[in-house]
Order: sequence, then structure tokens, then C-alpha cells
Amino acid sequence: MVYINELAHHVDQEVELKGWVYNTRSSKKLFFLVIRDGTGLCQCIVNKDDVSEQVWEAAESLTQESSVKVTGKITADERSVGGYELHVTDIKIVQIADGYPITPKEHGVEFLMENRHLWLRSRRQWAIMRVRNQIIFSLHEFFQNKGFIQMDAPVFTGNAVEGTTTLFSTEYFDDTAYLTQSGQLYGEAMAMAHGKIYTFGPTFRAEKSKTRRHLTEFWMIEPEMAFYDLIMNMELAEEMLAYVVDRVLQNCSEELDTLERDKDVLKKVTAPFPRMTYTEAIELLNSDKTKNMLNEMETSRKQELENLKKEKEELDKEYGQAKKGRKVQIDKRIREISMRTDDVEEDLRNIPLWREKAMSIKWGEDFGGSDETILTMHYDRPIMVYGYPAEVKAFYMKRDPEDDKVALGVDVLAPEGYGEIVGGGQREDDLELLRKRIKEHDLPEEAFRWYLDLRKFGSVPHSGFGLGLERAVCWICGIRHVREAIPFPRMMGRLYP
Repeated sequence: MVYINELAHHVDQEVELKGWVYNTRSSKKLFFLVIRDGTGLCQCIVNKDDVSEQVWEAAESLTQESSVKVTGKITADERSVGGYELHVTDIKIVQIADGYPITPKEHGVEFLMENRHLWLRSRRQWAIMRVRNQIIFSLHEFFQNKGFIQMDAPVFTGNAVEGTTTLFSTEYFDDTAYLTQSGQLYGEAMAMAHGKIYTFGPTFRAEKSKTRRHLTEFWMIEPEMAFYDLIMNMELAEEMLAYVVDRVLQNCSEELDTLERDKDVLKKVTAPFPRMTYTEAIELLNSDKTKNMLNEMETSRKQELENLKKEKEELDKEYGQAKKGRKVQIDKRIREISMRTDDVEEDLRNIPLWREKAMSIKWGEDFGGSDETILTMHYDRPIMVYGYPAEVKAFYMKRDPEDDKVALGVDVLAPEGYGEIVGGGQREDDLELLRKRIKEHDLPEEAFRWYLDLRKFGSVPHSGFGLGLERAVCWICGIRHVREAIPFPRMMGRLYP
């Protein structure tokens, strides 16, 4: 058996492909069969004059997602999907699929989510998952090459990391346990043993949020480093993101093309990233520069919406007289117009709210999604905002020695409105100050006794951050909703399949 992504090594050879029927079309004497095997697509051509009647009948009987074994000779053809095609000599049917529910027509999101186990087979979802895989591999590669070791944090915990309001609780024999919000606290203990470590695993937040940025179960990679201050931490996060994006550009060109992702945008993700303090960010949000930018955006979106409606009207008129091939093109463009119209209309609903929020936000308030979106609109690459008010950050965040109201934390905000993808900072390493913070946050000190031990026995300055994998996948792929960035999303109201 040969895999489709290996066909370049088998030109003019007879091979056997095993896979599923992606789509079919036929003429009187030719049957075109596109097969997918998980590594790619290959067009298989069945010529009635070159095969037995049994093989021809087998080809005609195939339905979408039927499983098959196809034998034939490989030839190079730039016009074919993947650049190669197979001239069929034999077809063996493994199973005929019965009424596959996901067809080339447009389906609603709820329908697709109910059929997520099948939706994963679609070309777009295939591309997203392969980019996700490359991101994960690149993250491991980056940290391993820098001398980090991977260690694992528990999923069951007895204490909160980010506060108690977003915890999932569960019975744990005769006790109560929580699903972890982060592996960070345990990562700090591991860093005191190994110097530089990272954890990678699922994390859980019980936020009752239905925005396109939120999942209740998501994956995070979290490095922790002994003897790192905030600046060193920021430099590492910056270097990591630039590395990952570069590896995706190198190794996922086909997938990015499938997703119609603008690669030129990703090519701008190079270090150093723009940096600003929280105070400077507030000033930018309140500025005339932001107000004028949003006004211009509103005007532009209104004009774009008018142009989209006109184009759709013209395509609707043309459709009735168009030939089959042109109708396929029109259908595709109408779907694109529909998706873009939704985006533009959403922007037009949001812009007045964004403008009002940006003009009214004051020092000391935490940023919302709209604030992050607006800040990144001013730049063509990720930005780093640091020096947040201590009151909006977690108890373990170290304060700025020059200003106790400021925490030594940083968020990395992705461009194009994707928001926070990295959050981290320097950890409090003073025992008594940490005890004070735990008390201020009304947390039980006994649950953190082991964590306080890290400050008793060889405490050192240390830092770390967390990268939300699904948000990074969304940004790099250029997709709108995190539900497409994970194989089986868990969201408020979504536990099936």
C-alpha cells in the first residue's frame, strides 16, 4: 500500500491506494473518482475501455465516503489535485456508504457540530487539524531544542489557580476535586527541580460564555523557568511564536492554501514584536487615533456590504442561464459572499460598541475581547502588553518593585482581532508576600501549603506563561471560531458527540 502524500516517489509505477471516496463525476466512458486517505487527495481515472465490466460497475456504484482499495498506474499531472493521478486497473469495494449526511451543499453550524465525527473528514477540517498537529510538533521541537524537558501536571487538583468562580468540581472519593485550570503551579515546582520545564495538556474553565473565543476544555502549553525575569519571559514567548509560525509556513503550505489563509500576513510574524505597557494601551484605546480608525472601518464596511449585495444580485440573475461548470463557480462564490456578509454585518453591529468601550475604559479595568481586538488593529503582527494593574491579575503574580499597583505580567495579543493567545509573567517568590496575596484572594492557605514550600526551600526569581493552543490554531489558520480548532469541542451546551 502507498499513501497519497508519497505518490511523487511512485510515478509510472502501479500502486494500491486504500481510502474513502471524496467525490465522483462521470461521462460516457470515463469515471473520475477522487480518493482521500488521510494524507491527501488523488484523482483516479477509470476508462471503460481499459477495465473489466465488473470494475466499471464497481466505480459506478460508489457513493460519497464509501471505503475502497484502488489499484492503478501513477502519472504526474499538474492539473490534478495534488499534482498526480492514478489510472485505474482495479477497484475493490470495502463498504458502500449509505446516505452520507454531509454533502458539498452548505450546512448549518448546528448540523455540522452534531455530526462533528463526520465533519472532521471535510477538506477544510482536515487542513485545520494538520496545522494544529504542526503547531504542537513545533512547540515541542522549540522547547526541547532549548533544553526544556516536558513534565506532566495533574488534571485533578485540590486548589484553584485563576480563582474559584470558573472551576469544574467533581467527587473524588470522600473529597472534592477540581478539573485543572492550568498546570502552572505544579510547573513551578518542577522548574525548581529541573530549571526549565514545560507542561502540555487539557485545562478546563467553567465560564458561562458562548463567544467564539471560548471553550470549556482546551489545551495549553505552559513553560516555567527558574531565574527568569519578566523581560526574559517575554523574549522567550516572542521567539516561540515566531518559530511556530515559520514552521507552519514551511510545512503546511497546502493546508494554508486550502484554508485560503493569507500567508503574507503570517510572514510578518517576526521578532521583535511591538511592546507597550498597560498604561500606554489604555491611552491608545482612548485616543483620537483609535476613534478615527473605527470611524473609517465603519464607513468601509458599509460600502463593502453594499458591494457584496450587488454582486450576489448579479450572480443570482446569471445563475439561471449558466452552464453546469459556471453554476459550480457561482455556488462557490455565493457561499463566500454569504460568509463575508456575516462577518461584515457582525463588524457593523460591533463597531459602535467597540468605540464606546474604547473611549470610556479607564486605568485599572481589565481588557475585554473588543479592547484586545482594537489594540491589535493598529499593528500587523502580535503585540505584547505588560505591566497590568495587580488587581486584575492572579494572586501569584509578582508586583513591580517600583509600583505596587502594577503586576509583572504580560499578554501577547494576536493580530486581526484574535486577541490573547499567551498570558504569563513573573511569579511572586517572597514567602510572606505570597501568603498575603492568598489571604487577599480569600483562598485557603492549607491547600497551597506545598506551593508555599517552594518559597521556603531555595526560592528564586522565576517566570512562565501559557499558550492557549486552540486560539493559536484559530489565528494561524485564519478561522473565526475555536470550535473548529479542536477535534471534539466542549462548549457551554455542547457535550455531543
